[in-house]
Amino acid sequence: MESDVLVDKIVEVILSKKGYDIKVLNLTEISGFADQFIICSADSDVQVKAIADDIDKQLRKQGIKCHNKEGYDSLQWVLLDYFDVIVHIFRVESRNFYNLEKLWNDAPVRIIEDDQV
Repeated sequence: MESDVLVDKIVEVILSKKGYDIKVLNLTEISGFADQFIICSADSDVQVKAIADDIDKQLRKQGIKCHNKEGYDSLQWVLLDYFDVIVHIFRVESRNFYNLEKLWNDAPVRIIEDDQV
């Protein structure tokens, strides 16, 4: 599956679980390990887990398996690695602390509106 199609499916799941402040960073010109990052925020550990679990569930239904999962112990920042697309689900405090958008500020950014279901 092309990374743009995968991104759209993941964004749809995030929005359905009320994830917000979603940004898609295009890394194709500046990274060799991934095409795109999806970054979103959640308000609680339960919401972080719900978003991550539903992304995994919905993609598995389509035969897409997650290569690696990180962060399920603390649920402050869960990372789901789908090779070309890497999903970052943050609690707001952790997102502000790590500030991936600043770290990857050379990447073109697509902002997803919260009402874009």
